[in-house]
Amino acid sequence: MLRVLAVDDEEPLLEELLYLLRSDPRVHSAEGASDATGALRRITRALETGPDGADGIDVVFLDIHMAGLTGLDIARLLAGFARPPLIVFVTAHEGFAVQAFDLKAVDYVLKPVRPERLAEAVRRACALLDRPAEGAPAAGEAGAAVPAARRPAAEGGAADRAPDQIAVELGGVTRFVAIADIAYVEAQGDYARLHTDEGSHLVRIPLSTLEERWAARGFVRIHRRHLVALGRIDELRLDAGTTTVRVGSAELQVSRRHARELRDLLMRQATG
Repeated sequence: MLRVLAVDDEEPLLEELLYLLRSDPRVHSAEGASDATGALRRITRALETGPDGADGIDVVFLDIHMAGLTGLDIARLLAGFARPPLIVFVTAHEGFAVQAFDLKAVDYVLKPVRPERLAEAVRRACALLDRPAEGAPAAGEAGAAVPAARRPAAEGGAADRAPDQIAVELGGVTRFVAIADIAYVEAQGDYARLHTDEGSHLVRIPLSTLEERWAARGFVRIHRRHLVALGRIDELRLDAGTTTVRVGSAELQVSRRHARELRDLLMRQATG
């Protein structure tokens, strides 16, 4: 059974989160901290005694926006330890999912927290820690875990796979889209629309942020509005001074400043 720490600087939300966690039969104990300082003090005590000690903590359910240090700051500090507790972010903000999974978060739960969504986060933590899920509610019962997504099979645990995916919200449900399935990304103000063969998903992340984070994955900027997976380009066309690419059924314009670089990249890919 899990020993958890919940951290949120909004007292009513913290109490609600603790109530839900304590109602889960897979949770042995649930403590609360209302600020980063208190959370770090409690986590430090847990790290000093070790994960098997009396003061050990298995999972930290962590808000992101807090006074002083943010939840991301705390996660970065914990990443420097050999055996830190697992991290589940619980936040009202969609836009930090990429950073959260870069920090090996187990899950990313959006507020308002739904019991079944929190139960899924608990299930994932139990799976990573190889803890038996005895007492977990059966499917269809109140509090039953409802999978947020079908993750692709891969070597390693969920935390290892997390950076290969991006969290998207659809109808209050958090789903995980494999970055390898994304053909291109379209800027829509402060949001970005991810286009896959199955459809599209809107995330609150600027295109410039995705450009920087996904450059090593073969995504290239072709226009101020578009970021494209190089390997998904089917055709490059030059017509009357206008350059376009075909990505599946979509035809996207390439700006003049990106046209030469794109042609060079495609040529190197074709001959490499």
